[in-house]
Amino acid sequence: MKETGMERHGPAELVLAAAVARRHYLSGQSKIQIADELGLSRFKVARLIDFARDSGIVRIEIVADGELDLDRSARLQECYGLRHAVVVDGGRLEPTALPEHLGAAAARLLSEVLTDSDVLGLPWSRSVDTMTRALRDLPPVDVVQLSGAMEVLGHDSSAVDIVRRAARATGGGSTIFYAPLLLDDATGAAALRREPQVARALGQAERVTTAVMGIGAWGAGMSTIFDAVTPADRESTRELGVVGELAGVFFDATGALVEPPLSERIVTISPELLRGIREVVAIVSGAAKAEAVRAALAGGLVNAVVADAELCDELLRPA
Repeated sequence: MKETGMERHGPAELVLAAAVARRHYLSGQSKIQIADELGLSRFKVARLIDFARDSGIVRIEIVADGELDLDRSARLQECYGLRHAVVVDGGRLEPTALPEHLGAAAARLLSEVLTDSDVLGLPWSRSVDTMTRALRDLPPVDVVQLSGAMEVLGHDSSAVDIVRRAARATGGGSTIFYAPLLLDDATGAAALRREPQVARALGQAERVTTAVMGIGAWGAGMSTIFDAVTPADRESTRELGVVGELAGVFFDATGALVEPPLSERIVTISPELLRGIREVVAIVSGAAKAEAVRAALAGGLVNAVVADAELCDELLRPA
């Protein structure tokens, strides 16, 4: 039988430790108050509190809020110095239900952190699309579109749909433009970026104070851009050190921004404006994306995360 430390103490000492712990943890009394009321020294009170915790007389448990894992969330936030971290326990869910629950968690976070003075920026993203369907109780902020859109099987929302849906939830204004995220050539993309509606909308990104994005890892099935380009484009981009992208803005393993030739074919927020956004919330899942997420965090590109437990555990694993 495993010893707890209680075996080496008599019942009077154990009862005293329990009484001190109850006053401290349940009644909120300070060590000085307890010492005065029980006629003990402050050092004795401190020693009894430590003993009660270490021996198991007191058990401190951080509980989960439904599918939210509050303990993992707190550890992830502390480990990376994040503004916010919300971890969804995907082990309790059907795999197909995880995106919906991540989106709902991100929507709850957004309703908590947005203020009347903010401007919300949203790119096209499957995870952002899912989040906007769960938005409730937001302050009346404007919403700005940050990128063009991709056609993906099973997702019929455009970037315009995403922004308009969010603006309906806020009751604020919306800045939109119609354009694909990825074009076949740089000339066509440059011409599109010069279109008045597109240029005006992308210029509004400098007003954005809070953005929500997905993180794409540079690998098959983990980035819609990766999946859409040729093997030659994938390899040439990887050779420049790219490990991931945020709304088509590429970065390497250190979080430094990289502009491969592929960037010239993408209609999205500029790397400079992305860096200028005060709070960027990433919705991301899966341990396979850990390298890309670490890089985005290291580079300061993202400072808040909504993730699943599998990814969280990988991020907390010592390097």
